[in-house]
Amino acid sequence: MFLKSKNYRKSYLKSILFILPGVVLTVVFVIYPVINTAWLSLNNWNGIGGAPVTWVGLENYIKVLTSDKFWKSMLNALYFMIGGFCILMPIAFGMALLVTSKLKGIKFFKTSYLMPVMLGTTAVGLMWTFILNANFGVLAQFLRAIGLEEHIINWLATPTVNIWCIVLVNEWMYAGYNMLIFAAGIVAIPDEIHDAALLDGCTGLKKIIYITVPLCKNMFMVFSVICVTGCLKAFDLVWAMTGGGPMDSSATPAVLLYTQGFQYKLMGRSGAISIILLVMGLGLSVLLNNVIFKERD
Repeated sequence: MFLKSKNYRKSYLKSILFILPGVVLTVVFVIYPVINTAWLSLNNWNGIGGAPVTWVGLENYIKVLTSDKFWKSMLNALYFMIGGFCILMPIAFGMALLVTSKLKGIKFFKTSYLMPVMLGTTAVGLMWTFILNANFGVLAQFLRAIGLEEHIINWLATPTVNIWCIVLVNEWMYAGYNMLIFAAGIVAIPDEIHDAALLDGCTGLKKIIYITVPLCKNMFMVFSVICVTGCLKAFDLVWAMTGGGPMDSSATPAVLLYTQGFQYKLMGRSGAISIILLVMGLGLSVLLNNVIFKERD
């Protein structure tokens, strides 16, 4: 009994030592920054070391939640979500069906689909900024060549149009990445199920609707969580293409967070936006997992 207890303690100690580095990293780089940001959101501070930190309570949250800029940025985040679910998801799923099929030339498609992700966000943003330039961009030149010059506008400087341009570029860039998520679910479907469906005459579109889509439910859940949280924190592509302008018309919550904190030196208000986004992201993730994608008995 003593030896068993001693061995148990040794095994328990080894387990603690194995997980300790991960726990330390999580506390230092995740939990502590969140707590510090929550405390900062209840104060006013200009971000300069040695500057006074003034307690204001919930004032920063009230100012954020009553700000037209914040709700405009949330509307832009909603546009990203609409684009993600209505455009990106079906395209990525269709691409996954293609690359997991037995058609010839699949390696070419796999490489070409992943190319935009490998380019990097800043490179993609700058590339599409030049393509959409109303003076010398490829799209403008094409419209002039086919006699549609009257349809040329400054796409990245026109409110609502600019954010949708960024949304479409975002779908183009991340379609290949999300294709991998769905492809992993498709290849995990046992061959026996495909054979049984074939014997029952369930082929083509019926097979996709009644076999592939239901068995890829977990992949749709993963995509949904990544899409929702990614849309709330969308920053790099927006910043590379428009910088959130003009007049914050294309700003997302993450862009607003950055400008409030590092341009206007309102660190407390920036922290309040961070906490609001964190709560919204967690809430939407729980909603997706426990309500929309809840396992049915």
